[in-house]
Amino acid sequence: MSDLNRRLMLAGAAASVPAIAHAQAPKALLGTPLSVITSPARDFGPNAPPPASPDPDIIRADPSFGGLLIGQETIRRVSTGYHFLEGPAWSAVGLYAVFSDVKNDTLYRYLWETGQVSVMHRPSFSTNGNSFDFQGRMLSTQDYFRRVVRWELDGSMSIVADSFEGKPLNSPNDLAPHKDGSVWFTDPQYGGNLAEGHPDDGDGVRDPRLGNTGVGIQKAGGMHQELPMNVYRADPSGRVEIAVPFEPGKAPNGICFSPDYTKVYIIRAGGISVGDVNGAKVTNLRVFTDAMVDGVRCGPDGMRADRAGNIWASSAAPLGYCGVTVWNPAGKLLGRIRLPEGCANLCFAGPKRDHLFMTATQSVYMLRVNIQGAAPG
Repeated sequence: MSDLNRRLMLAGAAASVPAIAHAQAPKALLGTPLSVITSPARDFGPNAPPPASPDPDIIRADPSFGGLLIGQETIRRVSTGYHFLEGPAWSAVGLYAVFSDVKNDTLYRYLWETGQVSVMHRPSFSTNGNSFDFQGRMLSTQDYFRRVVRWELDGSMSIVADSFEGKPLNSPNDLAPHKDGSVWFTDPQYGGNLAEGHPDDGDGVRDPRLGNTGVGIQKAGGMHQELPMNVYRADPSGRVEIAVPFEPGKAPNGICFSPDYTKVYIIRAGGISVGDVNGAKVTNLRVFTDAMVDGVRCGPDGMRADRAGNIWASSAAPLGYCGVTVWNPAGKLLGRIRLPEGCANLCFAGPKRDHLFMTATQSVYMLRVNIQGAAPG
């Protein structure tokens, strides 16, 4: 056999081997996209490789959740290195989002055009919840002074509420402006500790003067709880009324309205309640969801409604369930957004108000969605 024929025969045999091997071999195994629960876990850092699309940490519990999503959009971490984040809110006029680092006594601003984060107020007097009203004015709850304030358009500050019937509030936590000009807010006791504001010194053990900045030093006796943990409504005239009286074991936390302002949602007792807005009062208060997913309580803290009436709620549950849960107006779970940290609050940001802006423990995350937030701020 000539050398040329030998080469042709070997080449033909070699060419047939891959075809035979391909026919006999099992299908190739597909890689598993990294997520917050894989090992190793997904990397959200600035030098991380591009995430998989669709995002493995966006869980569709109901097919209708797909209509609220954009397939190629993925969760992004836009800033990190904080202590305990809360109170995100969007300024449609200023094109920036604010958020609170409560325990570091700082209020930050995220500039939309550049993505830059800068200090807005320091000290913030342990500002917690934030929002913007229908006139574009910023509303904040200050744990240190145990009050609700409004930043006027000329730069001055007004006190919306700091007492009820002559007694100091406990620790206003979250708030929501109503289109009638009133401000609704929850008043639990979470800010009455050393880390988040002015400690409740009713037991005489803690000294609020230590580390005080020199403003707001209380008279002898300090501050301690005098009121039940109610939900209040402050009308434009300054009158403060109880909208939802406290029920034992049901301290209120996050609050938001439905898109038409006929319903109010209140986080309490580990779940979310909903009631009908009847002037300054709430009637027919009932359970909206117990926030249980796969037997895990997802621990909502803050929430917002979208323009379709769905409720997007934060989750401080264990890894795999911490992040955001989404519920339709009937209280049915639509989906989840998993984050590597417990999430305390969220808002809809961006010029179109179609970016979910999530404040987790030490970081801010963002996801563009196919729906817009319902309320200003």
